[in-house]
Amino acid sequence: MRAYKVAATFNVGMYEYDSTFVFMPLAAAQLHFRLPERVTDLQVMLADPDQAVAVAQMIRKVAPDGLRIYDFQRANAALFSAVQVERNVMFLILTLIILVAAFNVISSLIMLVKDKAQDIAILRTMGATRGMVMRIFFLSGASIGVTGTVSGVALGLAFAENIEAIRQFLQRFTGTDLFNSEIYFLSQLPAKVDVGEVLAVVVMALGLSFLATLYPSWRAARLDPVEALRYE
Repeated sequence: MRAYKVAATFNVGMYEYDSTFVFMPLAAAQLHFRLPERVTDLQVMLADPDQAVAVAQMIRKVAPDGLRIYDFQRANAALFSAVQVERNVMFLILTLIILVAAFNVISSLIMLVKDKAQDIAILRTMGATRGMVMRIFFLSGASIGVTGTVSGVALGLAFAENIEAIRQFLQRFTGTDLFNSEIYFLSQLPAKVDVGEVLAVVVMALGLSFLATLYPSWRAARLDPVEALRYE
C-alpha cells in the first residue's frame, strides 16, 4: 500500500470510468505494480470511433504473436448488443406508428370521399375525368403526408439537439432521476443524428402516406355521379 496525492478529479461522462479509473505517471505505476519498464496494456485512440474495427485488424496483422487485440466494441460486447437490440425494437415500434398513421390517412380520406360525394358527382357531370378526380384526392392525401413528415423531422431533430436540456428540465419538474448514471453508465443522455437513417425514415413515411392515398383516390374516381346525385 502506498499513499498518493490526488492532484485532480475528472469526469468523462461514463460512470464506469469515472468511478473506477485512476490516472498516474507511468513510472509511478510501474513501481507500484512491480513492472519495471513494462506495461500490461496499450490503448490506441482514434479520432473516428467507427474505424476501430478496421484499425484493430491492421494492428493484428503486424503485431507479434501472443498479443490479444480488442476494439472497444468487443470489449463492451454486452453493452453494444443491448443497444443494437434496442435500436431494432425502436425501429419496429416506429414502423408500427407510421403504419397506424397511414391507416388514419386512409380512413380520413374515405370519410372525405363519402362527404364530398355530391361535389365529386357535380365535377364529373361538368366534364372532370376519373383521372382528374383521382389526382385531387391523391394530392389531398399526399399533402397530409408531406406536412406530417416535414413537421415530424423538424421536431425530431430539435428534440435530438436539445435532449439533455429536456431531460434536465423534466428531472427538475418531476423531481426524479430519469437517466441514472449507475445503471446506464453515462452521466449525460447522448444523441447522434444519423443522416442515412433520417432519410430512410422520411422515404418510408412519404411512401406509406402516398400508398395510403391510392385506395381512397381510386374509390373517389369510381364514384357513379348518377347514383351520388340520386341519393343526395
